[in-house]
Amino acid sequence: MTTSSSTALTFTNNEAQHRYEAALDGKLAAYAEYNLLTDAILFTHTEVLPEHEGKGVGSGIARHVLDEARAAGRHVIPVCQFIAGYIRKHREYADLVRPDIQRAFKI
Repeated sequence: MTTSSSTALTFTNNEAQHRYEAALDGKLAAYAEYNLLTDAILFTHTEVLPEHEGKGVGSGIARHVLDEARAAGRHVIPVCQFIAGYIRKHREYADLVRPDIQRAFKI
């Protein structure tokens, strides 16, 4: 498991459940589910728990998981619409998505 923090958010890679988790004040606030492929990470679902919506938790976990993918040298396959939308708005992450995948997800 890897952990880092940004403001009051703490991020953990829960490898057993194939998801990154974001905790706010020690309580689960959001998670991003993934599948690891040979040279890519496929994000399937991201969820912010209702009581934590509107606090920047979703953006925080998206930024964290994309930074982790970059650090690991993995391409990103954003099946999850939240992650795809985050990449569309934050073009500095577009290079993580191969051109053919960008077309498929309108990145």
